[in-house]
Amino acid sequence: MPEQDISEGVMTVAKLMALSARTAPKGKGMDSLVTTIAGPPDLPILSKEMERLSAKLGLSFFLRDAGNVAAADACLILGIRGQEPIGINCQGCGYEGCDEMVGAVDPTTPAGPFRGPNCIVKITDLGIAVGSAVKTASIHNIDNRVMYSAGAAALSLGWLEGCTVAYGIPLKASGKNIFFDRK
Repeated sequence: MPEQDISEGVMTVAKLMALSARTAPKGKGMDSLVTTIAGPPDLPILSKEMERLSAKLGLSFFLRDAGNVAAADACLILGIRGQEPIGINCQGCGYEGCDEMVGAVDPTTPAGPFRGPNCIVKITDLGIAVGSAVKTASIHNIDNRVMYSAGAAALSLGWLEGCTVAYGIPLKASGKNIFFDRK
């Protein structure tokens, strides 16, 4: 199969994965999910940011993951606007209620890989969306791996406006799963 056809096929599956994430159940039906697809021109940018964060944060697995992203055909990135509470005051965020959590948000605090506090229901929504997306990749036999590191790099690059937590799901169609034997 020509490389161009493989690339187009992977991008089609990435779009289907984004659709699966979008239609995944959300707490109280409130959708705070943001999706983007990093295609071939974007992957080197994402990979370089992962390398930079590896050095900055002292996390060697970011460097390992950067190699996977650089070798991928595409990367679906799913983020959540986790500081948009759903108003049930469940205290899952660690605060007495949603208003208190929102009041604890300090935009002047230097951001780490993720930004808190976050509504626990929104974080759960993100997890369900990730599961729905990787299910779709599996159905279409596209190798993938969920990466916190790729999501953190996408946030650092400003690719997911308003999001506080994100995951990247790099995708590859090849004869051997590049995400399996990792050093």
